[in-house]
This record gives sequence, C-alpha cells and structure tokens, in this order.
Amino acid sequence: MNSNDGNDKASLHLGIAIDRPAAEVYTYASDPANLPAWAHGLGGSIRKVGGQWIAQSSALGRVVVAFAPLNELGVLDHDVTLPSGETVYNPVRVIADGVTCEVVFTLRRRPGMSDADLRRDADAVTADLARLKELTESAAD
Repeated sequence: MNSNDGNDKASLHLGIAIDRPAAEVYTYASDPANLPAWAHGLGGSIRKVGGQWIAQSSALGRVVVAFAPLNELGVLDHDVTLPSGETVYNPVRVIADGVTCEVVFTLRRRPGMSDADLRRDADAVTADLARLKELTESAAD
C-alpha cells in the first residue's frame, strides 16, 4: 500500500467465508438495528430518527447510515455521512456459495488517506466481518 505510487484510489476487497446461507446473513446484516453488535466501526448505538439511521461512534462522532434498498442480490451497500458532511460510499456484497456464503467489503481509499489510515480501516473492517461471522454462525447453534 504505497500512497505515492499514483494509485491513490486503489480499493481493498476484504472478505470472509461464513458457514450460513447467504439469505440468513443478508437478513441479519441488512437490519440497521443489528449494526452495533457487529459493525463496531460505526459505533456502539444506532437509532432511527426522522426516517434516518443515526449512529454514535467514539471515533467518528454522530454519523448517518443509509443502506441500499432491501434486495435479493445480497447488496449491502451503504453511505455513511460523517459529521463533516462528507459521505463515504461502502460497497458490500453477500455472495452465495452453495449453502454457505462470503461477505465482501470493498474498502475505498479516500482522497488524502495515508497508508497507515487505510491499514487501520482495513483492520477495523476485518474485525467487523469476523464479528458478523461469529454472530451469524453462532445463531444457528
């Protein structure tokens, strides 16, 4: 990850295999009320206010989270509007693989983001995906 290589817009595709059907994982992950349990990067609480989902994060502050409409394709894309007004688009897919699935989060480098910041975000997303795996697989037990 060298930010001086002329490819400042490079993306990282971070994925995890989950031993649950894609529809189950999608149903759980697409419910914004479940975000605090698995997506710690978005905060420890979320509530619906005036039709918007508002998350509170110690790292980010108050953010607005807007998901793609519910769909049968496993698209979990969401926009996160930061306190600065900047909106970060986050592409996420739940991809069926027989009776299991893979969740892939595309982490996009924002303008001015250092390699260290990108690595820190990648580590946070990887931890979030691991929690999603743990929660959805243990729900079947």
